[in-house]
Amino acid sequence: MEKIVEQLISMPRIGDKAPEFKAITTQGNINFPADYKGKWVILFSHPADFTPVCTSEFITFAARELEFNDLNCQLVGLSIDGLSSHIAWLRTIKEKIEFKGMKNIEVKFPLIEDITMEVAKKYGMIQPGESSTRAVFFIDPKGMVRAIIYYPLSLGRNFDELKRTLIAMQTADTYSIATPADWQPGDDVIVPPADSCGVAKDRMETNEDGITCSDWFFCTKPLPIEKIKMQ
Repeated sequence: MEKIVEQLISMPRIGDKAPEFKAITTQGNINFPADYKGKWVILFSHPADFTPVCTSEFITFAARELEFNDLNCQLVGLSIDGLSSHIAWLRTIKEKIEFKGMKNIEVKFPLIEDITMEVAKKYGMIQPGESSTRAVFFIDPKGMVRAIIYYPLSLGRNFDELKRTLIAMQTADTYSIATPADWQPGDDVIVPPADSCGVAKDRMETNEDGITCSDWFFCTKPLPIEKIKMQ
């Protein structure tokens, strides 16, 4: 029994290589993450088709897919239902469901069939303490897991936050900085702590490159929104 539980909740950690799998999807077969080399991927799970919260999320992701694509990011969904159920659900979304003024929405990104739960188990998407969770995995162009967010069944995802998270990680990679609490593109960013006493002293005294230091370990600098890839 312990081995079964361990298998169900085993999951990759941030910094791990994304577990590999081959799967049938609503857009054909995929080999993950090899097919997405050089791109960011948001891999997100749903407990089942024809569930109301998940329906609202699929509509929103589909309506905003181009925003993520413009950030070099591909969307990949997963549900443990079969392909026929997926197709029927996505058809129903397009033909019948309206949410926040979004209607006639066609889901064009792949939705994985995972009847055997092979992928769900590899990514730890099934947790014994909660019957239905929804996960989001951010995977970078090198196939590494960079961020993980879990949601309970009752809580719909915040898509502005998912996009902000993606932009923040891309910005951090590009400029070798970190982003502070509640950061939005255009806000000041955090400069990595000084690696020597001399550098720390210089930062505190010279304001080089617009760097402002409250103390040696907490320094920020402007990063204009024009320098950040937004879409």
